[in-house]
Amino acid sequence: MRTLSRYIAREIIAATALVFTALVLLFAFFDLVEEIKDLGRGAYQLRHILVHVLLSVPDRVYGLFPIAALIGTIFALANLVANSEYTVMRASGVSLTRIAAAIVRVGLAFSVLTFVFGEFIAPPAEQLAHRIRSQAITGLVAQEFRSGLWIKDGTSFINVAEVLPDLSLRGLRIYDFDQGYRLRSIRFAERGSFQRARTWVLREVVQTSFDDRRTSVRRIAEADWQSVLDPALLNVLQVKPEKMSAWRLYSYTQHLKENRQKALRYENAFWTKVMYPVAVLAMMMLALPFAYFQRRQGGVGAKIFAGIMLGLAFHFLNKLFSHLGLLYDWPAVFSAVLPTLIVLSVALGMMWWQERR
Repeated sequence: MRTLSRYIAREIIAATALVFTALVLLFAFFDLVEEIKDLGRGAYQLRHILVHVLLSVPDRVYGLFPIAALIGTIFALANLVANSEYTVMRASGVSLTRIAAAIVRVGLAFSVLTFVFGEFIAPPAEQLAHRIRSQAITGLVAQEFRSGLWIKDGTSFINVAEVLPDLSLRGLRIYDFDQGYRLRSIRFAERGSFQRARTWVLREVVQTSFDDRRTSVRRIAEADWQSVLDPALLNVLQVKPEKMSAWRLYSYTQHLKENRQKALRYENAFWTKVMYPVAVLAMMMLALPFAYFQRRQGGVGAKIFAGIMLGLAFHFLNKLFSHLGLLYDWPAVFSAVLPTLIVLSVALGMMWWQERR
């Protein structure tokens, strides 16, 4: 059985690697076409585009893991069925449970690899790609930390605690320096709203000015603020929660809760990250009964197409429950876990049905 397990694992790994290569190259090409539209915008040149696409590959690898694992496993098992190897295995007394156990071993390795990419490789690569793109397009240096979004605008440093859905700003701090980089003033505003080109209106402003010999504090109900920031640039500068690591999502969620802010979107993203490696295993388990069940309903090509459809269905199911969870305030764990549980239940149900036959 150990030899058989290694053989099945080798076939699945080879097929999945082939599918991965094809999908990653395809999506990298789509990313390149998408980024070409912004060529020449600001200082965004071809070298920036190529670096951005290259740094986006780890995130693509992470996102494609469940689909690639499903298609690769279906492809490998369909070949075993087509060559009658699967029939020989079953006729030799190898149960469906043992074959499933062999797939689970490979699936666990894929799950660990998915976690490593999602937690340690894809997020920093994606953030670097995002930073290179935004700096080339806008000319601004910006980065997100636990304390919020930090932006360098000329001789000013801007800290935004939260960018609200309408792209207004909450908890805004502006540190103004002179040409010798001596701190001249600090402005804190509860809210900031965009009015027109390069003009924001700040509300409930506390301004601390530092002169040569004294410090003065002024409270202003409302004040205009001139800045290169605008809502379009904020869209460019923001990193989506889905692109963050699970640890960063957890830290940021706790930070929002401590400040009594709504954290459901980040909680959904966190639990989706946690469940994603499990989803890879569930999709591979679905491939086993599906590949054999379809043995008389088309060749390998038809099964691969069916695998693609299943993978897309799972992807859209994940998105659907995520959006429904945000819309109806469902518990984040429920929204993230249910799609994977559905896939796993279907896989186990089909395996049980096959064994009964």
